[in-house]
Amino acid sequence: MVVELSQVDDYALLRLNRPEALNALSFAILRDIGAALDEVATWKVRALVVTGAGEKAFCAGADIKELRGRPMIECKRGAEFGQAVFAKLERLPFPSIAAINGFAFGGGLELALACTFRVATANAKLGLPEIKLGLIPGYGGTQRLPRVIGEARALDMILLGRTVGAEEAERIGLVHRIVTGSAVDGAVALMREFSSYSLLALGFARDAVTRALDVPIHEGLKIEADLSTLAFGTSDAAEGMAAFSEKRKAIFTDE
Repeated sequence: MVVELSQVDDYALLRLNRPEALNALSFAILRDIGAALDEVATWKVRALVVTGAGEKAFCAGADIKELRGRPMIECKRGAEFGQAVFAKLERLPFPSIAAINGFAFGGGLELALACTFRVATANAKLGLPEIKLGLIPGYGGTQRLPRVIGEARALDMILLGRTVGAEEAERIGLVHRIVTGSAVDGAVALMREFSSYSLLALGFARDAVTRALDVPIHEGLKIEADLSTLAFGTSDAAEGMAAFSEKRKAIFTDE
């Protein structure tokens, strides 16, 4: 199978295993990713790590051979399908981490952008080069990239088709960390920093931050008030505050 889904300890691992094609995305692979995300959403895990097989590429983007000669209506449906698949990452009940090992181009970077966090090895190269083919990103890149790195930098990358290395990606906020050794090990190390927290609180916080980007601040503050109130009503909040008062480590149960 190209899309491999497994559980390792307390996290799930989704790996694209097509290294001979730099883990490029076909429509069949997109369907399998969507099915894997539906399945993992039901698992009792603390996070999902997404990566690509081999050391050369996380995912080099769409399979260009599949895109040629398609009717415009099929092109639109294809873009909407890819967007819908990647949006499932944002709806998972736990955070996701893209472990970028090498190239993350086009649809590959769009997959990583849909994850909650991104870590990259020092040899990583990231870009949205569609403009060089007379195209533009279609799986969410024009929407998520400016939200992550700002409008000016996003225009620089998308309109110039410019590739950035790991150091620049970290500096502009495109990746959260550069890791040494295995990208997956680096992702798991990051996960360990939040995996003991309440998944409910993590979800409320993630929802509040991402929704802040789509509404005026007065609406965002209402969202924050609503979500913080819901957090106060959880058993985990009671446990967290009790643990603080009793000077002990909180034990959250995600309830």
